[in-house]
Amino acid sequence: MAATKPRVLYVTDLAYPASGRRYCDEDIALSARLRADFDIALCHPLDAAALMDAFDLVLVRNSGPVLHYQAQYDAFRAAALRSGTRVHNQLRGRADMAGKRYLLALSAAGHPVIPTVDRAEDLPRLPVVPEYVVKPELGADSIGLAFVPREELAGIAFGGVLVQPRIPFTYEVSFYFVDRAFQYALYAPDPARRWELERYRPTPADLAFARRFVDWNDIDHGIQRVDACRTPEGDLLLVELEDLNPYLSLDLLDDTTRDTFVTALTASLHALLATDRP
Repeated sequence: MAATKPRVLYVTDLAYPASGRRYCDEDIALSARLRADFDIALCHPLDAAALMDAFDLVLVRNSGPVLHYQAQYDAFRAAALRSGTRVHNQLRGRADMAGKRYLLALSAAGHPVIPTVDRAEDLPRLPVVPEYVVKPELGADSIGLAFVPREELAGIAFGGVLVQPRIPFTYEVSFYFVDRAFQYALYAPDPARRWELERYRPTPADLAFARRFVDWNDIDHGIQRVDACRTPEGDLLLVELEDLNPYLSLDLLDDTTRDTFVTALTASLHALLATDRP
């Protein structure tokens, strides 16, 4: 008799209409690959709390912006922590998983992050630029993001929003990690076309930049995507550290890189199953 495989509840919103991406294609393909090592069942994020007790591990993938179902996600998170359910990514993440206030802490600590404030009295700490970005602390997928001219900054209603300078950049680049190990990088050569991505060959300095944020985060087992922008001066600045459900753009990878990623993710899931600190 064949050995019983671990049961994994794969959380995804296959119908979410992501701009420039097809969540369903990525999750159908990735879940199919994982079936070699696990018994897999796909479910919508609204069903995860009710189903998770029947599984050995919950894998949160392209589940869509949590703000669309915040109360249900909070209930799922609380139940998983209470029961000790193993969730991948681990629920102790300090970045987007907990909202975007980590940008304030990183900015205040002098990390290479786009300067960020959340109070009117702190606006003078931001560089003087023609336009500023205002975004919700719990935002995702550019929902609620607005561009505000400098002369209108005084009219911002603070409370649950962050303000950053709208800085020029030459391109955006994303670095993908599994369990703190770098896997691949992709970039958008045209800043106006965020999801038209190409392979990027990072320099040692690029990888050192990305690793500092992955190491800062409190996730041993999980997928992290470090999103950054390249300034005209050549510097990298953190845009966000996605540690909840980062889209992976696996369809853009060559077969070898994709296979390596799947192998790393499979090992990560097995490692989480074996740990006593879910």
